[in-house]
Amino acid sequence: MAEPVDAELEEIEQALAGDELGHPHEDHHLELETSEGAPSWDDLADSWELFEDPILAGGIAGLILGFLSVYIVLRRMVFVSAAVSQAAGFGIAASFYVAATWGWRFDPVWSATAMSLVTAALVAPDPRRLGLSREMVLGLAFALFSGAAVVVAAKIPQEAHDVQAILFGTAVVVSHDDLVRLVTHGGAVLLLQLWWFRGFSFASFDPVTARVQGLPVRLLDVLLLLCIGVTVGETARALGALPAFALSVLPGIAAVQLARGPLIVTFAVAALIGAGAGAGGYLVAFFLELPVGATQTVLAGLAVVAATVLRAGGGAVLRLRRRGR
Repeated sequence: MAEPVDAELEEIEQALAGDELGHPHEDHHLELETSEGAPSWDDLADSWELFEDPILAGGIAGLILGFLSVYIVLRRMVFVSAAVSQAAGFGIAASFYVAATWGWRFDPVWSATAMSLVTAALVAPDPRRLGLSREMVLGLAFALFSGAAVVVAAKIPQEAHDVQAILFGTAVVVSHDDLVRLVTHGGAVLLLQLWWFRGFSFASFDPVTARVQGLPVRLLDVLLLLCIGVTVGETARALGALPAFALSVLPGIAAVQLARGPLIVTFAVAALIGAGAGAGGYLVAFFLELPVGATQTVLAGLAVVAATVLRAGGGAVLRLRRRGR
């Protein structure tokens, strides 16, 4: 009777070994095992080479998306960011599905960026000729890609861990290649935005006067959407779709509440808040052992709450001073 039992145990061991070898993306996730309580600064310093790239990626993505978030907020394009981030998530899930079903493997960053650009291109034309408003198109894109990402992920259970990590930002490791792409593409976007800042801001907030002045308003609008699409796509691949959306909206809301003076100050404040939420959210998640993407999102949301409280407090102080006079 011992031989059948031994044979079954051997089969189970082989199956477990095969299962461990059958997950090529496991290195994208890190499980910290601490025997003595929560992680400390010493733990971070000892493993800095491992955490340097994701912290830098969070800060850089937050910086660039924070800058762009002012356009998204002031132009009431929040749904654009939501639709683009969900399209990027669907592109990533689709790349896993294609690899699992047909064996065609390619970098998910390309599918994420492609879907982001396609969505941005779809919302750029005026849809009123089709009897639709832009809000209708954006709502359709957001709902369609959100549902499609979940459906596709359900068809590839062996990769579900990776897909969920990308969609919700639960992965704690960012590859050096992802960081390099984020720096390269994000840096190009930021340089373009700073170089043509007056044109982008003029066309965004006073398009009628900009047309009178001879500015190519249509071209600038398309370029702005492309910048948002590329950056959101890269960030969704590196950090997740949830933090990509949060960092493209919440820093702008906080900056609009806080900043005073020239418009460039608002953009600078938003960029700093975004960088702080991206990098700081990773550190908070590390020390408190929380999901990274959700922590980055919550930190950006708390920045909005703090900015709103400060603005309300400042307004109350001004009213009291006026009454005192």
